[in-house]
This record gives sequence, structure tokens and C-alpha cells, in this order.
Amino acid sequence: MINDTDKKYLKRCIELAKTALENNDEPFGSVLVSADGEVLMEDHNHVAGGDHTQHPEFALARWAANNMTPEERSKATVYTSGEHCPMCSAAHGWVGLGRIVFASSTEQLTQWLDELGVAPSRVRNLSIQDVIRDAEVDGPVPELAEEVRKLHEQFHS
Repeated sequence: MINDTDKKYLKRCIELAKTALENNDEPFGSVLVSADGEVLMEDHNHVAGGDHTQHPEFALARWAANNMTPEERSKATVYTSGEHCPMCSAAHGWVGLGRIVFASSTEQLTQWLDELGVAPSRVRNLSIQDVIRDAEVDGPVPELAEEVRKLHEQFHS
């Protein structure tokens, strides 16, 4: 269930996605929050240089693996503007991060990109639950997903 605190962090993710867009990068942003509500790390996409593994969710997973205990990771929440791709879902699962909350879903993004005439990715579009067996996932959030859609339209226009 999405609450007001979740929406606050998701809005920050959208701000980070806007920063990525301002840097001519794909509009994705993510925030890692401890069980105590402390923002531990935040990032946005850095794939414009050609390295398509530079997703914020992947960076957060790496940071968590190096800076948090397994127990701390399991109680943390990752907020993101868009549902994790399979690579980021796997990283999230491998390092044992907790809950994932996203503003827009993979299904929505796939539909938006199709409507914009963007060729499909080489990587299959899978939901987080198709990658991580026991993922606690919340999203999408319709009113925030609409903001994310506009950012993708802007990027691809």
C-alpha cells in the first residue's frame, strides 16, 4: 500500500529523472531509504555515454552491498521513478534489499515507448516479480506515472 511518505520519495525520484533528462539522459531516478527513513543514496540514469548498465537502481544496489549489513539492506526501501529492469531487479535480489516502490511500471513504459515508435530493447521487459521470487513491491502510482510518461515523451521527441 502506497502512503504519503512513499509519494514524497517517489516525487524525489521524478525530480532525479528530470535531472537525468536535463543531462540528455533517459529519465530515471531512484532513492535508497533506510528503515529509519534516512535517505542513504540517490542517483539518476547515466547511460547517455553508452554504458547501459549505469542505471540508478543498479548503483544503489552496489552501494548497499558495500555500505550496509545484510539486515539493514533487508529493511531498506528502494524508490524509483520506473519499475526495475531485469538487470536491476537481479542486483536488488542478489544484495538482499527490501521493499521496492515505483511510480510507473514496466508495462506502462513498454506501452508508452511503443506509442512513441521507439524500437523494443534487446533485453526482455519483465516485472520485478518475474525476476525476484520474494520481492515486496508497490506501484504504479497513477498520478505520478503520468508525470513519468511526460518525461519519456520529452526524451523521445
